[in-house]
Amino acid sequence: MSEHKVAVLVVSADLAAERGVEELIQATTYNLPLGLFIASAGFGTSGEFIKSEVASEVNMLRVNAEALLKLTHHFAQRFAAQKSGGIILLSSLVGFQEVPFAAHYAATKAYVQSLAEGLAVELKPYNVDVLAVAPGPVRTGFEARANMKMNVALNPNQISILTLEALGKKTTVLPGFLTKLLTYSLSSVPRWAKVQIMKRVMGGMTAHHL
Repeated sequence: MSEHKVAVLVVSADLAAERGVEELIQATTYNLPLGLFIASAGFGTSGEFIKSEVASEVNMLRVNAEALLKLTHHFAQRFAAQKSGGIILLSSLVGFQEVPFAAHYAATKAYVQSLAEGLAVELKPYNVDVLAVAPGPVRTGFEARANMKMNVALNPNQISILTLEALGKKTTVLPGFLTKLLTYSLSSVPRWAKVQIMKRVMGGMTAHHL
């Protein structure tokens, strides 16, 4: 507070539970001047879908999609009313195509990507900027939680700087050279071929499952 003149409020909540989402909304409702919402909470699963625990898949859907939906709706209404604000939704490189061995995780990120792109147009008249951030692998706790092995990954600081620079200027930002390379190189590839390419990529990241 003394160095950056910013007050920090920590709210511990389980976003896989409806109560947790409501707790976060209530905690940020009163006497707090807010202008930026970043939906970065999320996790992944990997491996063969039929061998996964359905409870874990449901929890991922609730965190990555349902909680994100409710919080985005809340803050979008708030920012629209005040005629200013920014919303950043964490999508992923895998949100642009089907990904065997991470099929459900990729599906949740496709939802985020689509939502962000649509809202960017809807909320523009209210002076609210919406940005989808679609990185490739990033060095966080994601790798361990998703049970993947990532040989090349970005640093979180690289993501944050590029994201803030893109807010208000773009609808989607692809942080990092690897992310741009894979996205643009696959853009002209037929969907059936993309699936086979991503099968090999994700197959290497999940080979230890066997």
